[in-house]
Amino acid sequence: MQTLKPKSKSRPFCFSVKGHVKLIRLDIINSVVTAVFLIVVSVLALIPETTTYTVLGGVFGLAASVFSIADGALIYRKLLFNPSGPYQKTDAHDKL
Repeated sequence: MQTLKPKSKSRPFCFSVKGHVKLIRLDIINSVVTAVFLIVVSVLALIPETTTYTVLGGVFGLAASVFSIADGALIYRKLLFNPSGPYQKTDAHDKL
């Protein structure tokens, strides 16, 4: 006769819905920190005596920071309107 292994009572972090929500929150924080860093570096690149390449680097850095802010805003919007992910729980009798 086979012996059954006891089931683990806790699910791994990456397989739980709360785990994904926490990862999305970390992604929002990462986008904000990245945007702040890029803005600081871009402004510091534009302050001293500038050459053409320094100005281009500063402008591209500012554009990248705008894209990073947009990324954080879109992720926040997804988290705000759909916090549990793309699938919604339904009752068994609703599936029929």
